[in-house]
Amino acid sequence: MSDSVVFEGISKKFGNAQALQDISFAIKKGEFFSLLGPSGCGKTTLLRILAGFEKPDAGRLYLDGQDITDLPPNKRPINTIFQNYALFPHLTIWENIAFGLRVAKRSQKEITAEVEKMLYLIQMTEHAYKKPEQISGGQKQRVAIARALVNHPQVLLLDEPLAALDLKLRQKMLIELDLIHDNVGITFVFVTHDQTEAMAVSDRMAVLHKARLEQIGTPMEIYESPKSSFVADFIGDTNFLDGTVSEMVQKEYSLLTLVNFPNVLCFNDKQLSVGDLVHLSIRPEKIHISKERPQKHPLHNIFEADVDDVIYKGDHTSFGVWVGGHKIWVNQQHSRFLLDEKPIRWKDHVWIWWHADDGYMLERYKNPMEDIEEMASSADITRNP
Repeated sequence: MSDSVVFEGISKKFGNAQALQDISFAIKKGEFFSLLGPSGCGKTTLLRILAGFEKPDAGRLYLDGQDITDLPPNKRPINTIFQNYALFPHLTIWENIAFGLRVAKRSQKEITAEVEKMLYLIQMTEHAYKKPEQISGGQKQRVAIARALVNHPQVLLLDEPLAALDLKLRQKMLIELDLIHDNVGITFVFVTHDQTEAMAVSDRMAVLHKARLEQIGTPMEIYESPKSSFVADFIGDTNFLDGTVSEMVQKEYSLLTLVNFPNVLCFNDKQLSVGDLVHLSIRPEKIHISKERPQKHPLHNIFEADVDDVIYKGDHTSFGVWVGGHKIWVNQQHSRFLLDEKPIRWKDHVWIWWHADDGYMLERYKNPMEDIEEMASSADITRNP
């Protein structure tokens, strides 16, 4: 699969604020690709540079091998869908979709054929002669997608397109977006701050933070193998434990000495050495919890714990438990529900455990004790100005 879009060393400033810093990566032709990150990370700026609405201060932008960095927006085979849909209220759905084709001076026969094809694709044929005010938010979104696709762009940009919809409708539209993408086969670039949305539809995604590219990969790669503490924390929920590598075990595993937590065995994919600082990430759903002590296993981390929080969430329950001097979160999936089963309650004494392969070691460049010293120092300054 060849590259469709290539960002090469893209940097952008607004005044003294660095919006993007040396961004380089490629999007493959036909991919559903997401730009993900918190507000202010640079994802919308990157999208606007791709659309031609902003020009980078440095770097080049390529589309199908052609340098389009200096090409104006109307000369780029790229269309954008925004949050507000921007449908013409005085035109029917049919006329809204046909608008771009009329501007391009296509023949009436071609316009009719293309609009009918799009109406069928978005399942809106029966609503063709309604005005935008007569259809729902989800239907407006579909019309906006059809209007953007009818000119056959090489790339479709979607800037937080589902933000105005309620949760159930967003979930439905995600499925429809994915189906439309599969049908038309062009490159989709989807900007969102919602991790769940990005992971649900993306072939690959890029995570941005403070103007820099943190990681790029498939949703599974980014969730299961985060490259930084920010990515581990931003994508899904996780528990962090700080400490050092104290011993190597069976070449592939390390024993970690942690702050306010018992020693933990972890797979050492980072090839860290004894004495190295480590930031351990363990997802709540990877941890098991029970009132009964589990069977011993050489690669299981097993600890006694006390339940401090119980939060029922329908499909699972989240437990906040204390182990030593550290509180961590455990998710228990409700695969079955038995009315006669005694649930784990607040203040129960329990056992938790996880496999050594399920923890993920991230390098830490600062001793965790320094954080404690800084906090104490800050408190002293506050008390004694």
